[in-house]
Amino acid sequence: MRRALPTVLLMVTAIAFAVAVPFALLNTPVAQPAAGGLAQKIFYFHVPSAIAMYVGGTVCFLASIAYLLRDTDQRDALARAGAEVAVLFGALVLVSGPLWAKKAWGVYWTWDPRLTTSLLSWAIYVAIVVLRQFAGEGSAERRFAAAIGVLGWFNLWLVHLSVQLWGGNHPTVIGRGGGGLGDPRMGQALGLGFLAILLLMTLLIWLRTRLHLIEARVERAEQDANAGSLEVP
Repeated sequence: MRRALPTVLLMVTAIAFAVAVPFALLNTPVAQPAAGGLAQKIFYFHVPSAIAMYVGGTVCFLASIAYLLRDTDQRDALARAGAEVAVLFGALVLVSGPLWAKKAWGVYWTWDPRLTTSLLSWAIYVAIVVLRQFAGEGSAERRFAAAIGVLGWFNLWLVHLSVQLWGGNHPTVIGRGGGGLGDPRMGQALGLGFLAILLLMTLLIWLRTRLHLIEARVERAEQDANAGSLEVP
């Protein structure tokens, strides 16, 4: 059952995307030009990708705290997977957002508070991924990466609060002060987008955690084998 779970999750994720993408493109109304027109449909996957970045960062945060309290390969692997997922979905946010902004604002990028803090958060998780990839598997490197994972989570809250703290041009569609979704099909498309993106996020965290666990066990086995060969007279 445990071996079959990733396959089942992959199939469900593929079905969710096969439903969500055509629905968003074909069944939702085109927004007014001030909201980006056809490009507004990016919204149905842009917002879920941002939430997935938050969730990935939170997974990294919780696993990093757990690792700092008691270091295990499982906790380290989960922290790495969370950071990698945050990088992936953060990249999707930073690519899809400017594409939408070009149609709505006339420019790809402005140093809007939410955009700037999002870029900073993404850079933090990129730093964690690069550190773990190239700095080695020593205890000091792991703990340093975990410390960055803990600190990086607080910047995610800054992304969320940046509009309330400093204003900016970034639109608020849903939530307090938002313009709302004028057509029921828009809400349905957003719900399908959330389902598809969060399923993909869960699948990636699962697979990357398992991969990092396997890598850690292989490396430990190699170290034990090398140590054993050195002890042979």
